[in-house]
Parts: sequence; structure tokens; C-alpha cells
Amino acid sequence: MRTDTQTITRLEDYRPTDYLIDTVELDIQLDPAATRIRSVLQIRPNPLGVKAVPLVLDGDELMFRGLWIDDEPASADVYEATPQGLTIAHPPGRPFRLTIDTEVNPSANTKLMGLYRSNGVYCTQCEADGFRRISYLLDRPDVLSVYTTRIEASRDEAPVLLGNGNLRERGEAEAAGRHFAVWHDPHPKPAYLFAVVGGNLARTGKTFRTMSGRAVEIAIYVEPGKEERSHYALDALERSMRWDERVFGREYDLDVFNVVAVSDFNMGAMENKGLNIFNDKYVLASPETATDADYANIEAVIAHEYFHNWTGNRITCRDWFQLCLKEGLTVFRDQEFSSDERSRAVHRIGEVRTLRARQFTEDAGPLAHPVRPTRYREINNFYTATVYEKGAEIVRMLKVLLGEAEFARGMDLYFERCDGTAATVEDFLGCFAEVSGRDLRHFQRWYEQAGTPTVSVQTAYDPVARTYRMEFRQETPPTPGQPEKSPLVVPVLLGLVGEDGQLLEASSNKVREDGLFVLETKAESITFEGIDSRPVPSLLRGFSAPVRLELDLPDSDLLALLRHDRDPFNRWQSAQTVALRLLTSLAEAPANGSSAELADAIGTFLDRSGLEDPAFAAMILALPGETEIAQEIGRDVDPDAVHAARQRVKAELGRSLAPRLRDLRAAMRGSGAYSPDAASAGRRALGNAALDLIAAGDPGEGERLAAAQLEQATNMTDRLAALATLSLIPGQTREAALTRFGDSYAAEPLVLDKWFALQAAIPEEGTPGRVRALMTHPAFAYSNPNRVRSLIGSFAMANPTQFHREDGTGYALLAETVLALNGTNPQIAARLLTSFGTWRTVTAARRAQARSALEHIAAAPALSPDVLDIVQRSLAPA
Repeated sequence: MRTDTQTITRLEDYRPTDYLIDTVELDIQLDPAATRIRSVLQIRPNPLGVKAVPLVLDGDELMFRGLWIDDEPASADVYEATPQGLTIAHPPGRPFRLTIDTEVNPSANTKLMGLYRSNGVYCTQCEADGFRRISYLLDRPDVLSVYTTRIEASRDEAPVLLGNGNLRERGEAEAAGRHFAVWHDPHPKPAYLFAVVGGNLARTGKTFRTMSGRAVEIAIYVEPGKEERSHYALDALERSMRWDERVFGREYDLDVFNVVAVSDFNMGAMENKGLNIFNDKYVLASPETATDADYANIEAVIAHEYFHNWTGNRITCRDWFQLCLKEGLTVFRDQEFSSDERSRAVHRIGEVRTLRARQFTEDAGPLAHPVRPTRYREINNFYTATVYEKGAEIVRMLKVLLGEAEFARGMDLYFERCDGTAATVEDFLGCFAEVSGRDLRHFQRWYEQAGTPTVSVQTAYDPVARTYRMEFRQETPPTPGQPEKSPLVVPVLLGLVGEDGQLLEASSNKVREDGLFVLETKAESITFEGIDSRPVPSLLRGFSAPVRLELDLPDSDLLALLRHDRDPFNRWQSAQTVALRLLTSLAEAPANGSSAELADAIGTFLDRSGLEDPAFAAMILALPGETEIAQEIGRDVDPDAVHAARQRVKAELGRSLAPRLRDLRAAMRGSGAYSPDAASAGRRALGNAALDLIAAGDPGEGERLAAAQLEQATNMTDRLAALATLSLIPGQTREAALTRFGDSYAAEPLVLDKWFALQAAIPEEGTPGRVRALMTHPAFAYSNPNRVRSLIGSFAMANPTQFHREDGTGYALLAETVLALNGTNPQIAARLLTSFGTWRTVTAARRAQARSALEHIAAAPALSPDVLDIVQRSLAPA
């Protein structure tokens, strides 16, 4: 393994910048191979910085063309310019004007950071440190500047020119066939929020009237001919703007808000001020090409990026260690929006499933880190589930602890006090401490301590004393760099469910009226008095804290919660816990356990409540995933045994519930035009969940039903669900269906991504060979992140039996892909590499193969900082 290390950036070393840049004026002459950028910076010494020190501006692969100080050409002995930076040893000790000329090649920029071309469209991605690939600058989030950008391009090549802020001017340029546009953003922002777009784009737009009566032009720009597919995104944007006004009192602050969809993008989307750039998969949708999940994701991501206008843009982060301050808070806000727009209970279950699958796995592996890390080698590698999803859970816990009224007051104070600043986690929590009068320093450990806590609960009922006692204990396992853990503040919403299903009127001086108990120490107990019969505790209602819960309750108590609990999350969780106990038992000893009790309980639920909320019923039918089963086992996991156990229980449920499933599927079949609304999507979800179980119980019947549905489906949701069912049933019918589907959608890249992903996830021995064959498909390209994620990413993350093959074939395939992308797109390479995060938990033979693959990557020459960081952390001693 290579031993060379990168520079480590530490939170404790933060200090204010020595210079400030008040204004940035840019003149960008777009050209496919030689774009020229002139930047004019108004610079002054920072009163909080060190006096009379060199000015060091960031760069990355830049071609330097010239430098002027106060409009006078600078002699070569005044500065040192390299592709990676610009240093002026003795800048004026006063405000001055610095003009810099640089040149970049957008067409050759395969890293998709800075300025690049995507299918002929010029676009930018500057978070976290991409602006330095455009021009030299203090590229750090606490340097806030007012930007004015003049963009010039060939009118034929780029008839649309977009920038941050409001359009000031447009017209014909001096050079024949070229035109220009000038954009001005009056709100000071860091360089990572800068954006430019130029290309041949079609616009769909409308006028939005804000709560104060201002007119804002909102628009979506897409590839010509795809305007119809942008209507849902535009509608989601309008609903997001209205919701943020109503719920958080946040009004939009510019005259325009533009969203641009591009096909080559490393991330999901980017919240650049007034000009959001999106991966087109989160904009384009039609019933023929997008599933219900696609519509829901578009709605959520559009909302997320818009909500950043206040939580990320108007209030940005002081340094990249505070990334969770904008991302975790904004994820919480988009989750609340989606919950209001759809089923809150179903959406909460979906959030928790994602958290457990992604973030709990991250917490348990070599890449575990605090929500606010204290050090990093490569900031791009910290755009993680921990920062986003766990960060959102911390904000949610804060709301649970304070209650809605005080939480709202704290948010209002945060918006008022921190507007226009680069803030910290301490600034955020300080607002809530002030309005509530609470000391939140103990709560702040959630930001500082990595790992998923386990809360274990033991219960005892005393019929003579009529008391019910619960003993709570919390423990967080060691994580890299943090061998010792301190107790956290764990808000536990709870209730006691009686025999009739009603919550008991029970009192305890440690439990708030709304059922909140706060566990703050390593161990604590609570006692309820006046309890006439043994209740069943309903704990972590609504999943009030991101912890693993260990209960001493028998399955019969848990299934009683499925029947009676008024908290929908815990109804679902009770069935999941029973299923998880069974699945882990079967994975470790196949002769153990029976699904009969679980099947009976689910059948009773379907009879009583299956049609009340179809989306919720679909959640009840879904067994825990193989990742969650593996987490529960913890070590020496055999993915083949886990898969076999899950398939066995699915088959047993399918056979036991077959009559009910057929009736449900028939009842859910829709008629009329497709609609992506929550109720319609819920009916399709339940119908397709029933099909999945029917096929598991009787593959012959499943194949027949799925083939018919694939042929008759009028929307992509039902069509793809049928193909997914067929993909798990080997034979000619499957292969013919896959071929027809691929041929039918050969001109639809986003649909082909689904096709790639389905095949990559087939849990069969031939899948690695299938994936390699698909890598030669005309639609697959290493240069497109969506294609790579759909095929290679799905194989590594959604197919544990084949990725973790004992012969190492799966690991070798991923290693090969990582090294192929290392030089061209290191961000995507590094994110693929995180798939090795669970390698220490599998069986010894698999661990040896995984280590060998990681060491092969580590030994490769010229590793990018992104890949080197992940591979070194993955191989570091546990």
C-alpha cells in the first residue's frame, strides 16, 4: 500500500482569511476549447486577518494569461503564477483592484468541476472548490462577494446565456455572430455558489407572485424537444416557494429563478444563487419515461435546492466542516415539505429506510465520521449520508426536544441574526438555546461524535404495585479516531398501548405530557404508576432519534403493536422487527424459525387496513433489505445465506398470502390517465408489492402476471415493476423482455439507466459477466456519471451476493472501474469506492479478497486525492 499522505485540513486550525474580496466582475468569453476569463477583484485587507502577508489565490489546472494591479500591468517579479495558484508576495496594504486573465478548455474537462461542456451546453459546478478551475480566487466559503458576470458566446452555439442574480443587459457583441448577457447578483456569496450556463436550451416558465406581491419569473431550461417533461419540475418549484413562505416565512429575493437540466453532472443538483443546475434525472419526467419514485425524487430535489436559497445561500457555512449546517438543515426542510405534500407516515418510513441502509452502514464501517468532522483530506468525500441524512435527524431531534413553537422561534432568530453571514453549528444552536433558555452543549455531541448509538430497553410489570418499569441503556461503538464514546441526548417519544389498543393514561415525572422521555446518561429508568394490566410499550414513536433499538419484547407484543398502535411508524417497525429477527435467525441457521406468525399478522392487517392507505400497506409487505439483515448480524456475514433467508421468507409469505395478494392487486389496478399524485402512486405501489410476493411464492404465476403487465402497462411505474419481477425469474421470458425493453428505449438515456440498474442487481452467478457485457453497450459511457452509477454503482450497492462473491470477481470489477475513472472523474471513482465500506463485516474468505482489491487500488500510480483518501481510510487498522 502507498504510504504517501495528503494535506490534512483541521477544524481547530481555522482562522479568518487575511484578505476580503468585496466584488467580483467576470467577463467570460465562451469557446469550446479556449474559454477566456477576465476577473476583476476588489480586494482589501481583512481587519481580523494578519497584516502585510502574501496574497495567495487558489487555482486548479489554470492557464495564466495576465495580471494587473489597479489597472497597471504587473511585472513578473511581483507575482508567481502556476496552474495551482497565484501568489502576490507584497500586495498593497490598502484596498486595491486586481485583474486576472485565465484560459480553460471546457471540452477537455472530464472531471465535471469548474466550467465544462455537457452535450454542447456550457455549465459549471463549483461546490466545493470548483471555482478555482475557472479563475484564481480565495475559494473558501467565508469569503462573500457581490458578483457581476458578463457572458459572451456564439449565438448559434449558445443562444441562451444564464448567470447568477438578475439580468442587467443583453445584446450583440462586437465580434460577428456573437452575443452577450450581463447578470448581477446583489447578494454577497461565496465562490462555490457561482454559476454560468450557455447553450441551445428550451424554456418552460411562468410568473410567481410572492407573499409580498413581487413578481418572480421562474423557469426550467431543458434540451429542446423535452419541454413537456419539465412541467412537473416547474410545478414542484412553485409549490416549494409557496410552502417556504407559509411554513418558514421565507420569501424569494431575486427577480428570476432558473433551473437548468444537464445530462453530465456529478451530483444530483446544485443550489447556485438564482441559477440551479440539475442532473436531468431530477427534472425530466413523463408517464412514459418516469416512475412514481422519479416524480417524488424530482419534487424533493427541486424543493431541496430551492430551500437552500435561505439555508445555504443567504446563510452559508463558515468553513467546510460546517457542511451539515446547510445540508442537514435543508434535508430536514425538504423532508417536511414532502411529508406535507404526500403521506407523512409513509414518507417518514422511507426516510428511515434510507438512513438505515446508507448512514447506519457508513457509521459501522471504516469511513465513519461525525456529522461535523474535525479533519479531512478531501472535502468532496464528505458529501455523505452522515452529513445529509443524519444531519437532518439532528435537526428533527431538536424540534422534538423543544416543541414546535420554540423550534419555530429558534428558526426565525437564526434567519434574522445570521442572514448574510457564513455561520457555524454553534451559531445555529445558539439561537435555539437563546429562545428556549436551554443549555444545548450536551446535545451538540450529536454533531461531534460518530457512530450509531444502541438503546436497549428492559421492561418489568408489577401487578401488585400496579407499576410498569423501563430500564434504558445507551451505548455507541468505537469508530475510527473515537474509541471512547460519551452519552448522548436521546429523545424517546413513547406510549403504553393497552389490550384494547388505546394509549394508557400513565404518569411519570420523567415523561413530558406528549410522551417525551429524554435519555441523557448512560443508563436511566422510568416507572409508570397506576397501571392495571401489562401494557406494550411503543418506543421511539415517529423514530424520534437515529438509534438502534433493542427490546426485550416477544414477537407477540410487537405484532400487537402492528394491530393496535396509533403511531404508524411503530406499526410498520413492529412488523419489521419481527421479520428481522426471523431473517437473521434463518441466515445463521436455516433450520430455525417459521414465518407463519408473521404471515398471519400481515394477513390480518391486510384484511382490516390494507385498503385504507395503500402506500402504507405496501411498506408493511416489504421485508427488511439484505443490507439491514447484514447490519443486524454484524460480523462474518455470508451474503449468500442472507439472500437465501430473505428469498425463503418472501416465498413463504407469497404462498401464505396468495389469495389476499391477488385480490389486492386486482383492487389496485387503476383506470384512466396516469397521475403522479400520492394516492395514485400508493395504489400502484401496493399492487406491485403484491405482484412481487406472488412471484416469490409461485414463479410461474409471477412470470405470467408480470409478462402481461409489462405488455399492458400504460405508465413506466407499472412497466418497470413488471420487468423487475421478471428479472428475478431466470429463463427465456426474462431475456426476451429485457431485450425488448432495451430496444424500445434505446433513445431514452434515463430509462436505459433503469434497465442497466435492474440487470446489475440480478443476484445470479452470471451477473458480473452480464455487467461487463453491458459496459460495451452503445449507451454506456464512463464519461457520464448517471450511466456509471446505474450499472456499476447498482452492482456494488444493490447486489451483495455478487459484489461480495467469494472468488473476488465482484471486487475486481469495481476496482477496475475505480482505476479507469481515477484520472478522468475522481469524484465518481471515489464514490464508487465507498461500496467497500462493509468489507470488514463479511466472512474471512471475502475479507481477504476485498483487502486484495483495495490494496491493488492503493498501489496504483497517480491516484487522485479523492480515491487515495477513501482507499487509505478503508484500509486503515480498525
